[in-house]
Amino acid sequence: MCLSIPARVVSLEGCMADVSAGGTIFKANLQMVENIKPGDFVLLHAGFAIQKISEEDAVETLRLLQEMSDAINDSD
Repeated sequence: MCLSIPARVVSLEGCMADVSAGGTIFKANLQMVENIKPGDFVLLHAGFAIQKISEEDAVETLRLLQEMSDAINDSD
């Protein structure tokens, strides 16, 4: 199973970007997506932006991931 996480593009340099996910900055290769600019959201998987997504989808996905994390932590 693969998991990608929503990340906001912070800055661009060629086909690479700095993206923010969970308050951490990662390097992301942008060769698989087009027309990306700072402020856009992408799905990040293994250092690659694999798809551009809307801010609404990113926020909802992050909310669901937090909800799952909270449920796991509450069961301990």
